[in-house]
Amino acid sequence: MLERIDLTKNLDKKESKELLDRLDSELASLQREAKACNIPVMIIFEGWGASGKGTLINRLIHPMDPRGFKVFTIQKENEEEAMRPFLWRFWTKTPAKGRIHVFDRSWYNRVLKDRIDGRVNKEQLMSAYNEIVSFEEQLSVDGTLIIKFFLHISKKEQKKRFEKLEASEETRWRVTGEDWKHNKQYDEYVGVYEDMLEKTDTAFAPWTIVEATHKDFAAAKIISTVVNALKAKIKNVKSPDSGQDDYEAYAPSPEFTTSVLDGVDLTKSFTKDEYKKKLNHLQKRLSVLHSELYRRRVPVVLAFEGWDAGGKGGAIKRLTAELDPRGYEVIPTASPNDIEKSHHYLWRFWNNMPKAGHIAIFDRTWYGRVMVERIEGFCTSAEWHRAYKEINQMEEHLYNAGAVVIKFWMHIDQDEQERRFKERMENPEKQWKITDEDWRNREKWPQYEEAVNEMIIRTSTSYAPWVIVEGNCKYYARVKVLETVVEALEERLK
Repeated sequence: MLERIDLTKNLDKKESKELLDRLDSELASLQREAKACNIPVMIIFEGWGASGKGTLINRLIHPMDPRGFKVFTIQKENEEEAMRPFLWRFWTKTPAKGRIHVFDRSWYNRVLKDRIDGRVNKEQLMSAYNEIVSFEEQLSVDGTLIIKFFLHISKKEQKKRFEKLEASEETRWRVTGEDWKHNKQYDEYVGVYEDMLEKTDTAFAPWTIVEATHKDFAAAKIISTVVNALKAKIKNVKSPDSGQDDYEAYAPSPEFTTSVLDGVDLTKSFTKDEYKKKLNHLQKRLSVLHSELYRRRVPVVLAFEGWDAGGKGGAIKRLTAELDPRGYEVIPTASPNDIEKSHHYLWRFWNNMPKAGHIAIFDRTWYGRVMVERIEGFCTSAEWHRAYKEINQMEEHLYNAGAVVIKFWMHIDQDEQERRFKERMENPEKQWKITDEDWRNREKWPQYEEAVNEMIIRTSTSYAPWVIVEGNCKYYARVKVLETVVEALEERLK
């Protein structure tokens, strides 16, 4: 998740002032309405040291009636709290109906600071994750609106803020030796934060990652998210039979949506000679690795998604060219048939997972649930919202069973897609590749782009990462796919 976040996002002063003024007015009104509807609300702030939690909490509560909220600053547990289950002190701080409780750090200390400092072992850590998810689910099912923010800044930005605080006598006390230690441990913390986000990002209590480099942008995103969540929750309480579900509460406003595709450099390319040289070397290396995978019984799952005409087929063909056909299978995924529709949507993919030592290559995948099925209305909003967690869990199960899992998004721009479509239509040998549906999907490019960005952010994990392949140059794309697979397998076989 975190490596995909654009930390440079900002708003100009005029835009942010106008937006914040409007949001402040809405938030004040929605607080009163939530109280009238007896909705309990919990807002959780986690994130890096010096990411601005205190400042942003103050900005959030500024327009609210102080009689209707309470802020909790969570420190290390005291002697009384240490003698009880770790969630006891948080159960005692849950809000009554109509109240808002804001947490500056929270129960996540158990799987963050306590973990880094070695105060929990592996068994206690897994137990804590299960208890946290259960805790949030129980509250959510009972009607509590849970909004979770993770404030993200870079290592360089964190160091800069620590130095600024230390430069003033009035704020020097706020920076400790432990803070500097954590800055040096930044990369270690990234892994811990990623693990937390992956294991506790649920449909009933999802994480909103806030790009916190620029204060006004962060404040606007936070308040906008709270406003949207309150609106949706209030609507559901007032009209429980409307068909609206709580999952819509967390849909970000367009100006705050993180786009990982916008930053992709599609000018990357290789000459034909460079391509042939690299291709030959990588295919031979992959053939050797394939034999070693079989000998050591390592299963591999390679998943290909991308724009129509994005180059999935060409990449898969080059990937398998030198492999032993007895040790791999390419699984093309089409619309589910009647038998597949009668099962859970993941059933047909589980049926094609490889046994130890074999490679399964999926041409289109289970991610159809959060792309085409989402956009075309083939599943409900609740179904595709919860699919992120279901998919992450499935991929984690594969990883825990020893599998290497890599997911490729084959990315091209609209001009390149149009050029390839026309080329296919004009070539009798390729006309079968282009359909009316391809052209219809092209008209929905903005909706698909939004879905793809969210998909990559929510499901790029440490155990099953997304690799965005710059695909305007087919030579470059094919080589990158092969290089990625070779490097991952070499690392696994170490």
